[in-house]
Amino acid sequence: MKAIVAMSGGVDSSVAAYLLKKQGVQVIGISFELWDKRDLTNSNVCCSIETIELAKSVADKLGIEHYTVDVRDAFYRHVIEDFCASYIEGITPNPCILCNKYIKFDFLLKKAEELGAEVVATGHYARIGKRQNTEHKAQNSELRTQITDKEEEAAGRERVLLQKGLDPKKDQSYVLYVMKQEELSKTVFPLGEMRKEETRAIAGELGLATALRAESQEICFVGDDKYADFIKGFSPESVRPGPIINTSGKVIGEHKGIAFYTIGQRKGLGISSLKPHYVADINRKSNTVIVGSREDAMKKNFKVRELNWISIDFLSTPLSANVKIRSTTKEMPAIISPAENGKVIVEFEKPQWAPAPGQSAVFYSGDVVIGGGIIEWL
Repeated sequence: MKAIVAMSGGVDSSVAAYLLKKQGVQVIGISFELWDKRDLTNSNVCCSIETIELAKSVADKLGIEHYTVDVRDAFYRHVIEDFCASYIEGITPNPCILCNKYIKFDFLLKKAEELGAEVVATGHYARIGKRQNTEHKAQNSELRTQITDKEEEAAGRERVLLQKGLDPKKDQSYVLYVMKQEELSKTVFPLGEMRKEETRAIAGELGLATALRAESQEICFVGDDKYADFIKGFSPESVRPGPIINTSGKVIGEHKGIAFYTIGQRKGLGISSLKPHYVADINRKSNTVIVGSREDAMKKNFKVRELNWISIDFLSTPLSANVKIRSTTKEMPAIISPAENGKVIVEFEKPQWAPAPGQSAVFYSGDVVIGGGIIEWL
């Protein structure tokens, strides 16, 4: 078997490549050239020149082929432009999810076809499972209601499932919910059954240059979390100061531009007060930031658009599931109900902290990803 492995220059993708080679797979490493103005001094940014060189050095040490693929045009069009435009509109995007949706797996599969590889692999902490639709209908009464007459013709077809990684601290299924059945069927996640400590231990034993490399925390094309400066450079004319008002409509401050604020934000508001203020809403039309108490930033329900279903074909009746509204939080119980225009409404049992329009809501049944989409308010 031949496999294409996405190598970012980090410890996870390095070990993923090693594990596949150890299994006797013919491994080819691929690194993406994403962005022209990369920060050459920040080795924790996953698309820096330094990290591509690291990936090449690991490939050499493992004795595998390595290629660099130029995806700058597609990355700019699908990720960077959307990132900046969303913040300018007062929406909080997730560029990692956009990259997985439009760039990473699409280009990996194209390269796999070009080089005659059967599968692609990444260093994500997630797992792939499979089931027959007919078996699923019999085993899960909650999801069984989602199999309609329209879907009966697909009954018996093997459906590929996306599952959480074994390590709950590192699980990355949230950012992978955009994967389609074809992509999942041709993807493997070698680290899905592992914990981070095991990964680092393997890299250390092999003497890989990436063994002790720190986790990348920044947005890959920004670095050092200076996204405000990045947006200013992208569209300086779109950044305009405006009023900060409280929930009663009283002006209590001035913001620097709605692109620099997100729902739930507390720091950097420049408001003098004995009690803390949190961003509760952003109004693009009036160029206004609305602040209130912590409770004002809580939401019990919202809509979700641009849905991608994995464990089911579509939602036909209300479904009980756990819902995760950002990558760093725990999923919570909710009811997901069909709505107009292919959207759904999520209603939690209890109000949740600061679900932000533009972020993703991902739906789980146990460790299985049902699907997910983009949050928008009712």
